[in-house]
Amino acid sequence: MRRGAAFLALAAVLAAPAHAVQDCELNGQSVNPANGHSTAGKTGLMRCRDRDSGELRREQELRNGTFMGLVRFYEKGKLLKEHSVNEKGNMDGRAREFDPGSGKVVREATYANGRTVGLARSFHPTGQLRRVSFHEEPGGERAVAEFNERGQLSELRCAERPVLAPAVDDARLCGHAGGSPASVDLFDSRGTLRQRLAWRAGQRVRAESFHDNGQVAARMTQEGGQRTEQQFSPEGVKRRERISRVTERGSIGLREAEFSERGTLVREQRWSPEGEPLAEDSYYLNGQPRRKAVYGGSGDARTLEVTEFFDSGRNAATGRYLLAGRYGRQAPVGIHQRFNDKGVLVAESSFDDAGRLKRERAWTDEGRLLRDDEVFEDGSRKAHAK
Repeated sequence: MRRGAAFLALAAVLAAPAHAVQDCELNGQSVNPANGHSTAGKTGLMRCRDRDSGELRREQELRNGTFMGLVRFYEKGKLLKEHSVNEKGNMDGRAREFDPGSGKVVREATYANGRTVGLARSFHPTGQLRRVSFHEEPGGERAVAEFNERGQLSELRCAERPVLAPAVDDARLCGHAGGSPASVDLFDSRGTLRQRLAWRAGQRVRAESFHDNGQVAARMTQEGGQRTEQQFSPEGVKRRERISRVTERGSIGLREAEFSERGTLVREQRWSPEGEPLAEDSYYLNGQPRRKAVYGGSGDARTLEVTEFFDSGRNAATGRYLLAGRYGRQAPVGIHQRFNDKGVLVAESSFDDAGRLKRERAWTDEGRLLRDDEVFEDGSRKAHAK
C-alpha cells in the first residue's frame, strides 16, 4: 500500500464513531458476556450499564451459564424492548416494544423458536391499534387488519376462518357469519375513503378503489368461478376490463379489453377456458375495425387468420399464418392480399406450406397488372407475361 493510501485508511479508522462501552455485572460480580469463562455455570439476571453515563442499557437472564430467558433493552433509562430467548438463542414467548417517550406498548407478539405465532399487534403513539396480524406454521402471516390514527380500517386481508379476535371481529368483517357478503370500507391516513370491499367466508368477492375525486378507479367482482376486473379514469370512463376463470391453481384469462378516453373499444383479446388464444381484435376511434386475428387448429398445427381494415371499414389486407407455440408467428402460408381504400386488389403473395414465397403480383390502383413474378428458393425471380 502506498504511504498516502495508508494514511487515508488510518484517518478513516480514527474518524469512525466508537461504540459505547458497557460494563456488565451478575449477582454483584463483574462479567463479560463476550467471554464464556466469566459467565460459565452462572444463573441470574445480568445487567449492563453505559460506562460513561451509568445508564442501564441491557438486562439478560442466564441459566447455568446459558443466555436463556428474559432479555430487556433500555434507552436513556427507559425500557425499549423485552422478550425471551430459548436455549438456542431464538426468541420464544411474548415480546414487546415500547415508545421511548410515553412508555406505551407499540408492538407485542408471541414467538415460538424464532417464528411469530398467533396474534401480533402494533399501536399508534396514542395507544390506538395500528395493525393486528395472525401467524401460524406452516403458512406464516394469514390475516391482517390495519387502522389509521382515527381508528378507521385502512387494510384488511382475511383468512379462511376467523383468527383476529379479540383484537378485531373478523368473523363479521370477513363474512364468516354466512348470508350476504360483508361490506367493508377502507380509509387513508386523512380519513378519505379509498376502497370498498365485500367478503364472503374469507374470500374477497368484490372490491372497489377510488380516485381523489371519489370516482371509482378500479372494480373487481367474483362470482361462480369467474372474476371481472375493471379500471376507470377519474372522469368515470371504463379504460380496461379483464374477465378470468378462477381455479385452485390460479386464474385463466378469458377476455381482455382496452377502451379509449371516450369509452370506445380499441383492443380485445379472447381465450378458451383452457387458456388457448381464440381472437385478437383492434378498432379505430370511430368504431370501425382496424385488425382482426382469429386463431384456429390445435397443438403444432395452430393457425392465425389476419384481416386488416381501413378506417372506412373496407378490407386493407388478408393473410394466414402457421404458428410455432401458443403465440409465435412462424410462417405465412397460402395467399396474402392487399387492397387500396377503394377495395381494389393491389398486391398478392403466394406462400407454400413451409412459408416460402412462391409468387408475387402487383396491380395499379385501377386494377392494371404491373408485375407477376415466380419466386425461387434462392431468391431469383421469373417474370410472367402481363
